[in-house]
This record gives sequence, structure tokens and C-alpha cells, in this order.
Amino acid sequence: MLNPLLFYKALADDTRLKSLLLITEQQELCVCELMTALDQSQPKISRHLAQLRKANILQDRRSGQWVFYSLHPALPAWANQVLQQTLLANQSYLAPCRQQLTLVSGRPVEQACC
Repeated sequence: MLNPLLFYKALADDTRLKSLLLITEQQELCVCELMTALDQSQPKISRHLAQLRKANILQDRRSGQWVFYSLHPALPAWANQVLQQTLLANQSYLAPCRQQLTLVSGRPVEQACC
């Protein structure tokens, strides 16, 4: 069961919040997509994603050398609602990240990424 304190602490960091909202919107993103969208280094993105995975907010899926992240299937409905409502009410907050995400040449697939 997700601890509400850990959930809200996870949302309190800009990198983690933007990552979560982008993943909520796109259903699944790889580390390289988040690096481009957030203009951050791979170690920084990976560190934040590891924290979200440890809190059972995200799950990862490996495909070769690529790691894809999505919302954890056991995420409580209330937490999903918080993410969905935050996403819907704050479109301008993610606009620059969405613009950067369009720079990724082709969506990653099972065989390759970015």
C-alpha cells in the first residue's frame, strides 16, 4: 500500500513531478525520452526514477539496454486521480517538456530507443 506521505514527498521535487506527469500522459517513457524532455542528465533522471520505483509509484520494464517506466499497476485510485487532475489543471507547466519530447526522433520500440 502506498504511503501518502511518501507519495506527496515524491511530488515535491520538480524533476520527479514532471517525470510522473509525462509518464501519466504518455503511459510509458524511457529514460532517454525523459532526459530530452527535462533537459537533464541520465544519472539525475535515473536517480529520481529509482526513488519513484522504490516508493511503488512507478514500475520499470527492461528491453535490451533500455528501461521504460510506467505508473505502477497497484497505484491506488486516489493517487492516480491526483496525477490525472494535476496533469489536466497544469497544461502550461508541462508545455516546455512536451515541446522537448517532440525532438526525440521516433518513439522508442522494443528493439531500439532514441
